[in-house]
Amino acid sequence: MHHQYEYKMKKILFFMIALAAVLSSCNDYETYGDKKEKERNAIAKFISDSSIVVISEDQFNQQNYTTNLTRNEFVKLDKSGVYMQIVREGCGTILQDGESTKLVCRFSEFSILDDTLTVCNNNANLAVYGKSVVGMPDIIQVSRSSGSYTASFESGVMYTAYGSASVPAGWLVPLSYVKVGRPQSPTDQTAKVRLIVPHSQGHATASSNVAPYYYEITYQRES
Repeated sequence: MHHQYEYKMKKILFFMIALAAVLSSCNDYETYGDKKEKERNAIAKFISDSSIVVISEDQFNQQNYTTNLTRNEFVKLDKSGVYMQIVREGCGTILQDGESTKLVCRFSEFSILDDTLTVCNNNANLAVYGKSVVGMPDIIQVSRSSGSYTASFESGVMYTAYGSASVPAGWLVPLSYVKVGRPQSPTDQTAKVRLIVPHSQGHATASSNVAPYYYEITYQRES
């Protein structure tokens, strides 16, 4: 009788320990909603810490599609959720509908969640997987059709670092607003933007981790 009682107590104790482990696991599990909230908070903190002034698309349109650099303005684009600052409009022309071309991009990528520089191709000391990438811009094949853009990396640091030819959708957002010509004179400048890209507009790593990234990117035609 004593042995049966002891056996039952052991079963109850084992069940309670297992239940506690399950409950603990449930408490530690982050839902997609939790991760999105964490992302929103991280973006809000980044905006505050960087003294960024967020303007609406209406104000952006009224300002002739410009952002005031003195005020450190970024426009929040409602459709994509991307925050964009146009540093330089660029030279030449905007990519036209029905046009396909190759763009040369130099950039730096900063993880907002990790508060660290992750990838760039404008650092003289940079190496990716032990390979020097000094002077190695990213080459993007991009097409515009009915106002929409499709693009893929042909070569460069992003392709090497993430092992994918897929261009983050957030990188294509500025192409509706900047000129992507190739400088032909000392006064011509390449287009330059700063972006806060939410996970839904980022690369596969950003998407899977629900992680936002900050970018500085320049664009120009390859030829």
